[in-house]
This record gives sequence, structure tokens and C-alpha cells, in this order.
Amino acid sequence: MDQKLKTTASFGANLRQIRLQHGYTQEQLVAKMQLLNQSVSRSIYAQMECGNYNIRITELIALKKIYNISYDTFFEGLDIE
Repeated sequence: MDQKLKTTASFGANLRQIRLQHGYTQEQLVAKMQLLNQSVSRSIYAQMECGNYNIRITELIALKKIYNISYDTFFEGLDIE
């Protein structure tokens, strides 16, 4: 069973910001994820950025590898209550 993180619009906004800071289009990022054996379509990735898709842990690990950033960066500015 795949473990997933329940995401929010804020988390999705962070994903978008990180992607743009690294200069990738959604298509380029999806291609990089597919090279890491993550079967993610551009449509699914767009849902991640909108906070409408509960991201798999393996997908988050792949994103961390692609961007070479800490996990904390994905969660910056999120309210935790």
C-alpha cells in the first residue's frame, strides 16, 4: 500500500514556487519524475500544485532528489495547528 500525504493549497503553492525557482515547466518536471520511476502525468502534477492530490511519499522523495533540497522546504510557511 502506498503511503500518501494529505496536501493543501499552501503545500501545492510551495511545490509550484519551488518548480519555478528551478526553472522547470510542469512537463519537464514530470519527465524527470518518470526517470525516477514515478508514473506521474502532467495532469496529476497540476493537481499536486493545486493541492487537490494527496502526494505519495515516493513522489515527495523523487521531488527532493530532483531539486536537491531539504524536506522542510516543501512545508515552509504552512500553518500547523
